[in-house]
Amino acid sequence: MRRAATEMFRSLRSRNYRVWAAGAFVSNVGTWMQRTAQSWLVLIQLTDRNASAVGIVMALQFGPQLLLLPWTGYAADHFNQRRLLVATQASMGALALALGLLTVSGAVQLWHVYVFAFLFGCAAAFDAPVRQTFVGELVGDADLPNAVALNSTSFNAARMIGPAVAGVVIAGAGTGWAFLINGASFVAVLASLSLLRSSELRGHARAPRDQGSLGSRLTGGLRYVWSRPDLKAILIMLFLIGTFGLNFQIFISTMATRVFHADARGYGLLSSVMAVGTVAGALLGAAQSRPNFAALLVGALLFGLGCSFAALAPTYWMFAAALALIGLAALTVTNTTNSLMQLSTEPAMRGRVMALRVGVALGGTPIGAPIVGWIADQFGPRWALGVGAASGFAAAAVAVHAMLRHDHRQSRDQLPVTR
Repeated sequence: MRRAATEMFRSLRSRNYRVWAAGAFVSNVGTWMQRTAQSWLVLIQLTDRNASAVGIVMALQFGPQLLLLPWTGYAADHFNQRRLLVATQASMGALALALGLLTVSGAVQLWHVYVFAFLFGCAAAFDAPVRQTFVGELVGDADLPNAVALNSTSFNAARMIGPAVAGVVIAGAGTGWAFLINGASFVAVLASLSLLRSSELRGHARAPRDQGSLGSRLTGGLRYVWSRPDLKAILIMLFLIGTFGLNFQIFISTMATRVFHADARGYGLLSSVMAVGTVAGALLGAAQSRPNFAALLVGALLFGLGCSFAALAPTYWMFAAALALIGLAALTVTNTTNSLMQLSTEPAMRGRVMALRVGVALGGTPIGAPIVGWIADQFGPRWALGVGAASGFAAAAVAVHAMLRHDHRQSRDQLPVTR
């Protein structure tokens, strides 16, 4: 038992990783506070429970992941990752503070939230691929799957705390204070970056800077992925679930307020309960030695089933239980795709491939979130969850096809040669 626990947390043996994880956890709590407060601000304070407005905010926040794809992949492959992280984290902290001041002063309007969501998305677009590949510099490729899983554990442990705290802060002090607390939390991750020992970082090969235009570099990344059936299948699965399934801000907020008539505390608690499942999924991933397609298939199926149960849930607590299952499934899918794509990609291409991964997983939100929000407005939140369920089952079908194709190719290659 002790040995299994040691293996599950083996990345923590690295001093640099421990420092990074501590700072990231504090910042992640603030991030989840902001996400909860932002949806509440739009849905309750700035509109009359308008799910379409929440969908537009999500589209603006995640759209830059796809819009800026040529630049984000280039930056992750060519620039010093530590310095780039300092720039992106500082930018997001400043934006959170500015939105908090607007909200506390009572001057905030819906268009302000739209603008800040887009700016925050631009900073996050540069942050996400470099933050994912930077883990490899902290622990090396041998412990990369474990570090990815522990990162997700930290992110989702913060998810258990952040939304619940946000609900209390919103009810007691006001929505703007959740934004201000998030802005202050970025000090922790900036401090952790400054405390890392450069001599212990494991630098990867960097692509040379004279590789032509940004367009040609993006095309090169696309060609690389297109030549790999496994990477193509992963990206298709991510597009389906990311576009139509990972719209939790819409699902949870509309079900909480329209179906179960919960207040800010009840709304925040649902996000925290979902995080119980995501932490369980992350810890299961940390215990695995190598990621595989079978885990992707199981994760996609569970996601479809979880969304189906949530759509049919008759009570608040049954809905909460379904959210825990959805959280476990979502983390299984996202962590497995992260590790599979990093470990099977050449180091010099890793930044561009991970930028494509983030762009596909989150860049579909401008398509999916407004559609899901419109469905929630026109037909009800339960039908919106039905769309999420369909995305999980469709992704599972893609995984089955990829596995059968791989088995067929292996069998064909093993046939004896006859003359």
